Amino acid sequence: MALTRAQREQFLAEPHIAALAVDAGEGRAPLTVPIWYQYAPGGDLWIMTGDGSRKHRLIETAGRFSLLVERVEPTIRYVSVEGPVVDTRPATLEDLQEISARYLPAGKVDGYVDFAWKNHGAQVVVRMRPERWLTSDLGTV
Repeated sequence: MALTRAQREQFLAEPHIAALAVDAGEGRAPLTVPIWYQYAPGGDLWIMTGDGSRKHRLIETAGRFSLLVERVEPTIRYVSVEGPVVDTRPATLEDLQEISARYLPAGKVDGYVDFAWKNHGAQVVVRMRPERWLTSDLGTV
């Protein structure tokens, strides 16, 4: 059964690890990788990635990407969203703190942020406007 708009937006707002997919060019399957993301219902979503990384370059070239999030309990549910890139900018320490706090236990955030900021190199925030949705709740198995 397809989810309502409110259900799909709420599900996407939960801290799932997403599978990001972006066109990888002629003769290649889409690049598909796990990624952290940030989203609030009704708004744009954003990801962070390495400035100049393969993922960043492919997203720039394609001008759009998709994310898929899923769960298996208490029911099998997924949300896939696709849309255009509406902004790309250098990531800030505050961006890294925000996205890290979404996924990590509170006691681990500061240490991770300190390590990542010093060791992961320049990052960018890529903002996507959700345009196309594919959703389902398949119930329990």
